[in-house]
Amino acid sequence: MEIDPPALGSTGVTDVHIESMRLAGMPGAYLQTSPEYYLKRLLARGFEAVYSLGKAFRQGEQGRYHHPEFTLLEWYRPGWDEYRLMAEVQELIVATGAREQRPKLAVSTHSFSEVFADATGIDPHAPPPQTLQKLASDIAGRDCNHEDDSICLDLIFSLRVEPVLPRGLCFLHDYPVCQAALAATAENADGQVVARRFEVFWDGLELANGYFELTDVEELGRRFQADNQRRLTRGQATVPVDEKLLAAINEGLPPCAGVALGVDRLLMKFTGSEAIQQVLAFTDPFDLA
Repeated sequence: MEIDPPALGSTGVTDVHIESMRLAGMPGAYLQTSPEYYLKRLLARGFEAVYSLGKAFRQGEQGRYHHPEFTLLEWYRPGWDEYRLMAEVQELIVATGAREQRPKLAVSTHSFSEVFADATGIDPHAPPPQTLQKLASDIAGRDCNHEDDSICLDLIFSLRVEPVLPRGLCFLHDYPVCQAALAATAENADGQVVARRFEVFWDGLELANGYFELTDVEELGRRFQADNQRRLTRGQATVPVDEKLLAAINEGLPPCAGVALGVDRLLMKFTGSEAIQQVLAFTDPFDLA
């Protein structure tokens, strides 16, 4: 079922990597970074599979692959796991244009630890103390010794691992627990606790981020509080926790998998564009030209 969720809400997201836009003159009003919270509230009320295709907004995201306002396709499948959803993402991308653009488009699937260790020699699930901080400092050219593992992993991944990912469509799964966000956790085949999160890349460009969703409301609340504590430590503004989401999940979010796909970036790949501005009809007031 297609859902038309609000673009404006009373809360944003606590994730330290994402900044919600706040409306001047309307205290407590946030433009939504994705429809995730609204769609999950509907799932908890008994809705079946749901999706939304619409605009999302993120503060400070501007560049070759980023725009403060962008188009997001997000959907949820009750009863599915992340692997079944990854297969559907592949099917969608091929069906909507990849086959015509790239008849021999390669598709590969890897664990996060596989590609990270290949590029760095480090196990991201059990790095030696201070190893990530030192490597992140060396790669980023700044002092990262006071950053936590999640921030360092992000820096290392974007600067060292992403450029050497397999070409074509590349699916990564089983992320480090510190990067679980709203994904459930489980043990992998090696007995390590991992996040049941996946991401999709096309020639190194991130297209989609998905989870086997966390349904434990107490754990979700702890993660929100931990996010806000990290925000305080980093000098970022805290964000009110979405109590309506917690209440809905407490009523019973069914086991499900969900994914958000950046439509503008997908269009970039279909058209061979080098920058996101090339697939946007209007970029003012954020035109980089």
